Amino acid sequence: MPIAPHGGELVDRFLAGEALKEAEARVKQLPKISVDAYVAFEIDCIAKGIFSPLKGFMNKSETQSVLDAMLLRPGVAWTIPILLSVSQETADTLKEGQQIAIQDDRGDFVAILHLAEKFTFDKQEIAQKAYGTTDEAHPGVKYTYSHGPVYLAGKIDVLKAREVEHQEFNLTPEQTRAAFKAKGWKRIVAFQTRNPIHRAHEYLTKCAPETCDGLLIHPLMGTTKSDDIPGDVRMECYKVLLEKYYHPEHAMLSIMPVNMRYAGPKEAIMHAIYRQNYGVTHFIVGRDHAGVGNYYGTYDAHKIFDEIEPGSLLITPMFFDHSFFCKACGNMASIKTCPHGKEHHVHLSGTKVREMLQNAQEPPEEFSRHEVAQVLIKWATGGK
Repeated sequence: MPIAPHGGELVDRFLAGEALKEAEARVKQLPKISVDAYVAFEIDCIAKGIFSPLKGFMNKSETQSVLDAMLLRPGVAWTIPILLSVSQETADTLKEGQQIAIQDDRGDFVAILHLAEKFTFDKQEIAQKAYGTTDEAHPGVKYTYSHGPVYLAGKIDVLKAREVEHQEFNLTPEQTRAAFKAKGWKRIVAFQTRNPIHRAHEYLTKCAPETCDGLLIHPLMGTTKSDDIPGDVRMECYKVLLEKYYHPEHAMLSIMPVNMRYAGPKEAIMHAIYRQNYGVTHFIVGRDHAGVGNYYGTYDAHKIFDEIEPGSLLITPMFFDHSFFCKACGNMASIKTCPHGKEHHVHLSGTKVREMLQNAQEPPEEFSRHEVAQVLIKWATGGK
């Protein structure tokens, strides 16, 4: 039996047929709110079932439960609220019970909100309980603080999906589940990434599948920090790597159109929830998963899985320690398998790697595959 969606239901909030035609005909006459790309991606995730069992934006009691108990409802784990905020001025024009048109950052009417509740919530409480800090230097906290003080809750009906670069890889949970079935995969492990895959990551993605039928390389392609490597560059890295170094019958590439929140351990739980909805049974949780800066402990994202309510998450986390190439071992290893000192390990800081790439210099082969390094050098040097 395939793994059940989170909460037991794979949500689909897309309108179709006559319902879609009717909504398209009247959406311009409804009260309207405009949203940014971040919220547009949230709408897309709700519609496709990536955020199952959510059918819309959370209300106040759900938000409080998520923040205090890491539960959307009893038996259903959830750690970061999915919220829609507006200015006080806009909120004053809207009434509970109304239908509200939502226009995205591209100017398209993408959804209709059935407004069930308007509420306020202490943003510092959201920041502290979701991100573990109220520091505005944290990108997730900064985004939380930057928007209006009133939240709108309710189910949404969605008129159109959001298309992204490399759309052919943008498989929905329904489509990945069908792909796994067609391949005969019953035990599937997913790897979350927002960066190119270096040799240490490659090591994790080749250890984990030894106990599974297939590997899903599943990069996050929603909004990210401005200094993260662009999605199109990362995709070229993933494609050349899979072409040359992964077995085609046991690995596949698909993207996930979810925003990066940089919430460390709380986000690790969310990343597992999303993958359960995609039909994945096992999920790699690495060192400093979804972290940023120095806000989280190195293995906090491992420990948090022991804190959620037993049975509230069906997917199985697979925890990996820090990995590296050891010159004494002569291969990739981790702190669990390598007995040698750090002087034998190949380590490069992100700053050092970028400096090398900008100078058209390849990092050591023990750190990065040649093909990946060439893609990154082309990007870092502007194609010079």
